[in-house]
Amino acid sequence: MFGWFKKKDKKEKLPQLLDLNNTPLQEGDIVDALRYELGKCRLLLVDEEYIYESIDTGEQVSWLKMIDASTDNQKVKKAKE
Repeated sequence: MFGWFKKKDKKEKLPQLLDLNNTPLQEGDIVDALRYELGKCRLLLVDEEYIYESIDTGEQVSWLKMIDASTDNQKVKKAKE
């Protein structure tokens, strides 16, 4: 009826992650974390949520904690391979 009440798609899309230089990030990328003294990290997808796992210590941090407030990008830099 008039299109007022539409069903929402229940499956949420994964966010598009960008580093500080606006380089797109994807699962498996190695990055230099600029927060929490993580050093080099690997971007992982666990239970439909992105996490950063430190290569040195194994510590894991959610992608939500790595958001830069001024740009909405991730507070990481993609490592050169």
